[in-house]
Amino acid sequence: MARGEMTMDADSADVRLLDAAEALFNEHGVQAVGMDAIRSGSGVSLKRLYQLYPSKDRLVEAVLNRRDMAVRAELAAFLEPCGDPRERVLAVFDYLDAWFRRDDFRGCTFINTFGELGGVNDSVAQIARTHKAAFLACLRELVAAAGEPAALADQLVILANGAMATAAITGSPDPALQARAAAVVLLDAAG
Repeated sequence: MARGEMTMDADSADVRLLDAAEALFNEHGVQAVGMDAIRSGSGVSLKRLYQLYPSKDRLVEAVLNRRDMAVRAELAAFLEPCGDPRERVLAVFDYLDAWFRRDDFRGCTFINTFGELGGVNDSVAQIARTHKAAFLACLRELVAAAGEPAALADQLVILANGAMATAAITGSPDPALQARAAAVVLLDAAG
């Protein structure tokens, strides 16, 4: 057993594995990261890793599912203090701006992982689709609360996802505010 692992329970090992895997996948991509690197990064033995995640696919799925819940919670918390319905719609782009400015921003985990594995791993593809559908549902709720036409949410989600991809490629947070400005134009045109 790895040093200190005798006292490490399954939950602690799981958290450490997921933390390490998420950071490594974010930094290098899923396919470039082997299970040994995750073992090293987590401090969890390879035996324990495979007890918890018998395959890399299952670990990837667990990372994506945990990330999905975290993003939903972060976005909800970010929107919470915003009372004005129109400003809540625009606050989604402010959330993106704050996210794009983080040192560890490398793009959307779901877009990136779908790009790597979506064509060959149905589970990964479904998790990515579910996450993006939830994001669209959030925007639909915000748009409806603002009294705007439902079709506006579909347009806004394209702006947001485009900003995610563009910010990752350019290494600049600017696409969030550019997408926000476009969202203002769309909101004004819709109203």
